[in-house]
Amino acid sequence: MSESRLWQEVDDYLTARLLPDAPEDDALTAALRDSEAAGLPPIAVSPAQGKLLQLLAQVQGARHILEIGTLGGYSTIWLGRALPADGRLVSLEYDPRHAEVATRNIARAGLDRQVEVRVGPALESLPGLADENPPPFDLVFIDADKANNPHYVEWALKLTSTGSLIVLDNVVRGGRVTDPGTTDPDVLGTRAALDLIGSHPRLSGTAIQTVGAKGHDGFALARVLA
Repeated sequence: MSESRLWQEVDDYLTARLLPDAPEDDALTAALRDSEAAGLPPIAVSPAQGKLLQLLAQVQGARHILEIGTLGGYSTIWLGRALPADGRLVSLEYDPRHAEVATRNIARAGLDRQVEVRVGPALESLPGLADENPPPFDLVFIDADKANNPHYVEWALKLTSTGSLIVLDNVVRGGRVTDPGTTDPDVLGTRAALDLIGSHPRLSGTAIQTVGAKGHDGFALARVLA
C-alpha cells in the first residue's frame, strides 16, 4: 500500500470514529459538492482539520474570528459553528466566483447573519477592516495565497490582542519548506511567515507537520503575547 493511500485510510478511520456525523452533515456535504461543481480547486480543509479549527475556536471562547481565504466556505462553516449567537466572522476572499459559491454555502448552513464574506485582495481588504476599528479578533485563520503569508501574519497582529490565536495553514508543503534551492514564492512566503512567528516578541508559536487526506503538510499556531 502506498503511503498516500495509508494516510487516507487512517484519516477515514479517525473521521468515522470521531466525527461520525460529518459525512451526513447536509451543509458541509453540500458545500464540498457545490464547490466541486463550480470548478473550485479541491483544497478545502479535511473534516478532521475543520473540526480542529472548530475546537480551537471553542477553546478560545472566540466571539470574533477572521478568516483570510474563504474558498467555498467549508472551513468557514466549521469556524462559524463555534461562534456564540452574537459572534461574528469576517472572511476575505480574492476570487468573486469563489466568494459567490461560499456565500451560498454559508447561507445554507444558517450562518449568513454571523458571517460576512468580503471580496477582493486581502491586502486591500485588511486596511479597510482595520479602519472600522473592530473588536480584536480572538482567532485568525490564514489559508490564502502563501506568498503573502508574512504580510497576513503582520496584519493578524494588528487586528488581535493578548491571548488571540493565529492559525497558519499549509506550512510544510510536502516537505518543500526545507528545500534550500527553491524559488517557489509560496514556499518562500511560508518560510518568511515562520521566521516572523519564531522571532517576533509578541508571538509564541509552533508548527506541526501532518499527513492525511491532504497529503504531507502542516500548520503553525501562534499565540499573541501582548
